[in-house]
Amino acid sequence: MERINLRSVLGKAIQREEEAFAFYTALHDRIEDATARDTLQFLAAEEKKHREFLVAYRDGQKSLTALPVDAVVDYQLAQHLDAPDPDRDMESSEVYLVAAHREMASHNFYKGLAALQPEGEVREVLKRMAAEELRHKEKVEYLYANTAFVQTAGG
Repeated sequence: MERINLRSVLGKAIQREEEAFAFYTALHDRIEDATARDTLQFLAAEEKKHREFLVAYRDGQKSLTALPVDAVVDYQLAQHLDAPDPDRDMESSEVYLVAAHREMASHNFYKGLAALQPEGEVREVLKRMAAEELRHKEKVEYLYANTAFVQTAGG
């Protein structure tokens, strides 16, 4: 199997981050709920930061350590709930579920690419990007759970 070089991997990753930014921006422009709009704006900004990191890393301006790795809780909601159609009107909870599915797909993209690489720099970059996407998934699944399953005064 032919190994993928770092420049090629980073090119694919940069393109994926640009697509994610465009997706969240377009969805933001269609949603009326202010909290969901804020979340989509946050996610778009995160994808933009990922792109900027990847470009700077590719160009030798950032080191791998510039991308921190945090402990993440994977609630696995997206794995068990179908994604709503993002082209129709959605409740805010559905917006979060769409985002969770998108972040899960991004996590799987980076994780899959990392698995194809031998130990080393390319694999480490991809594993860290996978962790970043999983961190986003954690945030939007938390928001989904708190909007779809609202706690009542009775418990």
